[in-house]
Amino acid sequence: MADANARSEAGEVQPAPHADPAPQNVKALMLAALGVVYGDIGTSPIYAFREALHASADGGAVTREAVLGVLSLIIWALTLIVTVKYVIFVLRADNRGEGGTLSLMALARASYPKRATLILGVGLCGAALFFGDAIITPAISVLSAVEGLGVVTPAFDPFVVPITLVILAMLFAVQRFGTASVARIFGPVMALWFLALGVSGAYHIADDLSILLAVNPYYAALYLADEPNVAFVTIGAVFLAVTGAEALYVDLGHFGRKPIVLAWTVIVFPCLLLNYFGQGAFVLSGAGNGDMPFFNMMPDWALLPVVILATAATVIASQAVISGAYSLTRQAVQLSLLPRFEVQHTSETQSGQIYLPRVNFLVALGVMLLVVGFGASSALASAYGISVTGEMLVTTVLLFVVMRHRWKWQLAGALALTCLFGVIDLGFFSANVAKVLDGGWVSIGVAAVMGLIMWTWVRGSRFLFEKTRKNEIPLDFLANNLAAKPPQLVDGTAVFLTSDPLSAPTALMHSLKHYKVLHKQNVILSVITAQEPKVSEADRVGIEKLNDLFMRVRLNFGYMEHPNIPKALAICRKQGWKFDIMTTSFFLSRRALKASPNSGMPVWQDKLFIMLARTAADATEYFQIPTGRVVEVGTQVAI
Repeated sequence: MADANARSEAGEVQPAPHADPAPQNVKALMLAALGVVYGDIGTSPIYAFREALHASADGGAVTREAVLGVLSLIIWALTLIVTVKYVIFVLRADNRGEGGTLSLMALARASYPKRATLILGVGLCGAALFFGDAIITPAISVLSAVEGLGVVTPAFDPFVVPITLVILAMLFAVQRFGTASVARIFGPVMALWFLALGVSGAYHIADDLSILLAVNPYYAALYLADEPNVAFVTIGAVFLAVTGAEALYVDLGHFGRKPIVLAWTVIVFPCLLLNYFGQGAFVLSGAGNGDMPFFNMMPDWALLPVVILATAATVIASQAVISGAYSLTRQAVQLSLLPRFEVQHTSETQSGQIYLPRVNFLVALGVMLLVVGFGASSALASAYGISVTGEMLVTTVLLFVVMRHRWKWQLAGALALTCLFGVIDLGFFSANVAKVLDGGWVSIGVAAVMGLIMWTWVRGSRFLFEKTRKNEIPLDFLANNLAAKPPQLVDGTAVFLTSDPLSAPTALMHSLKHYKVLHKQNVILSVITAQEPKVSEADRVGIEKLNDLFMRVRLNFGYMEHPNIPKALAICRKQGWKFDIMTTSFFLSRRALKASPNSGMPVWQDKLFIMLARTAADATEYFQIPTGRVVEVGTQVAI
């Protein structure tokens, strides 16, 4: 157990109703949701309509048909993807109140265990794609906002990239302090942002009231039929308007369904529609040519304040996806999809507020390289869509499993809804795949690397577990022999951590071999990650007494929890074991791994797995065991 993550056990996950917040808290949670959930999708008006018009123009002038067609596509994308798919259906698929790709995967695996391995593979793809989104979102969001300075005065153009890098450096530098204190201003800032979106858009709708015709999907269909040569590329750009939709589901556990739904229907959706209609009317009136309509339609006196507000909004949007990367990484570690990472808790009251130094550094490095390498948000737009559309497609597939096997829907109903969402997702995904050479390779590359890492860790951990188990002695056999003919016994309790509670831990065998003594009480401890976000205290501990010398203890943690072994073992006092940390020693085995041609994996994958194992966080710190109570025993294993 000390050298590998806790192995998850697939079990039935009983859905606990996600209690709606008290009425007096709904407004506060709605305000907080504006600052976390809707930061990404709320900043899309800065660049989405512009990029779609550029794609439709294909180097020529922007036509009236193109404006109406593009706007109609954006309106119906927001309606079908966000309102229908996520708000109405996906948010219902909560795993004890938690959401996100890995939560949905855990729910689907528990609902349909016959295809657990296949569902795991689909979930891995979704998680890998999210990391691509986490790197691209901060880069394109902050860069697009800072580019507004070039509208204020062209003199700022040479400084857009440096200013963006400074803002991003500050953003990643303050992550270690946590989001608790900063989060208090996130909601109000985003509320002001959405107010600015709605007011500016409503003001310009009067420029050409015929823009309201775009609400008719006929114009979207007409545009796609009349402009087939550019329609495919335009669809990829239109998708920028719905990036961030996954955040509604990812942050479900932080706010609950009701505040997220109310914030969307009452504030976010109306303000987005008003702004997109306003940009369209502004272009149709001839006042703008499609080049940065969001900033150009602002009055001169409001331009600089709006640029500053837009920059603040994009920083908030970036914060949300960075925090999501921390949460997803922790879930992946708990589900044994990644090696252990150092996790720092930044709040004494909110367990979800965490900071992972290594993840922060890697994401920051990736974001900085993207900003320097692409230099403009228009160039980055091509790299943006693949990871998000792919993740949405994964959500649709997993949702079908949940609808069919958990909600017990009829096959016809589940299939019809899945086909509707799947056709939309596939259309957007295909349109974005066409932009691979223009920058989409970034999304594919990041997702491929993360997918390879997770696949290697899962595969390597399984081979290592199977290989070491072959050489281990059954625990019951050893315990009975030692009880019949005990060696020299010493006072105290020895706790041996292991991922296989049925076999004698390596640390126990080496302790007997070298010390030739045994503690009067020996505990074989395994840590299990449940397929649910949190485990109640009543289900935390399981104790099985083997004989007077040995007992087997199992600690259950949810994949959203950070394991604290001493705190969990204190619960054992209620079950008869008088656990005392001061008389207990924890024995951990530290394995030195070597590549072997007979491992079952290619040698290069062996070496990658070994490298990942070496970078894993120390088990003592990860399980929060006092260092003064730990004894490590080294072994060498060829895999």
